[in-house]
Amino acid sequence: MNTKTTGVYPGTFDPVTNGHMDIIARAAKVVDHLIVAVAANDGKEPFFPLKERVAMVKGEIDRLAPDVSKRIEVRQFDILLVDFAHQAGAHFIIRGLRAVSDFEYEFQMASMNARLNPKVETVFLMASDKHQFISSRFVKEIGRLGGDIGHFVSAAVKERLVKRLAGKDAAAE
Repeated sequence: MNTKTTGVYPGTFDPVTNGHMDIIARAAKVVDHLIVAVAANDGKEPFFPLKERVAMVKGEIDRLAPDVSKRIEVRQFDILLVDFAHQAGAHFIIRGLRAVSDFEYEFQMASMNARLNPKVETVFLMASDKHQFISSRFVKEIGRLGGDIGHFVSAAVKERLVKRLAGKDAAAE
């Protein structure tokens, strides 16, 4: 019998933030194998293409301690999350909660996922206090308006975002 626990931490990661990385590092403490699942999620019209989001997440995970990063893999997906979790052999879906406002949506998603596949449990991790307010949407908006996003993302992600914003602005003119 395989007693190794596998968890899936899904998201769009558009871009990956320090808050995401906090949840990833903490989730890696509660499962033996963590799959960070980057959603194609074309319905949200992501700012970064899927391949670039996957590369950013991999780059950030590579910066974690080797004993942690070796237990984490990054995969992209474009199917129902519970189907992806089942195919990956995951026991848990891990979700981060920043504020009470996240809870209602996450509760509904967890309930739907449990109905679709009762063998996969959803586990919630509360965002640490210094990351509770960070969202990819806010990071992109602050970046668009010329604000400093260095407190919310790594230097590598900041550089990619700044370059992408400059490219988008140049293309729009």
